[in-house]
Amino acid sequence: MSNSIRTCLWFQDGKGREAAAFYCSLIDGSRVEETFTIDNEHGTSWLINFSLGGVPYQILDAGPYFTLTEAVSISVETVDQAETDRLWNALTADGGEESHCGWLKDRYGVSWQIFPKKLTELTLNADKKVAGRAMAAMMKQMKIDIAEIEAAVKA
Repeated sequence: MSNSIRTCLWFQDGKGREAAAFYCSLIDGSRVEETFTIDNEHGTSWLINFSLGGVPYQILDAGPYFTLTEAVSISVETVDQAETDRLWNALTADGGEESHCGWLKDRYGVSWQIFPKKLTELTLNADKKVAGRAMAAMMKQMKIDIAEIEAAVKA
C-alpha cells in the first residue's frame, strides 16, 4: 500500500471498482492505484486503493454489513463555477441526489460537498456582514451559484 492513511468507503453492492474509476475520471491528478480481490467464507470482496487529486482513498466492497451515510463526505473546493457545475452534474447524474448548501449524494450513495473557492472566501470574510449575507444566500441553495451569492453580498 503506497499510503499508510486512507479514508475507506464501504460499498456493499459490487460497484466499488466502477465507482473508483468514475471518481478518478472526474478529478485531474486522480488514479486507481491497486485493486485486490479477497476471497473468504462470506464470498468475494474487493479492496480498491485510489487517489483523487493526490488524496488517498480506499473502497472496501464487502457486502451488506455497513452502509454509507452523510456523516462522511468528500469535500471538493473547485476553482470556479464552471468546475462546480461540471462536477455537480456528473455526480448527480444517473440516480444521484441533490441536497442543500452544495451537498449531494452520488449514484453509489457517497456524499460530496462541491463548492467554488469563492464561497469559502465570502463565508469566512473578516467583514461579518459580508460573511453573514454570503452564508444566508448559500443556505437557500442546492448547487452553489456563486454569482447569486455575490449579488446577495452586494445588496
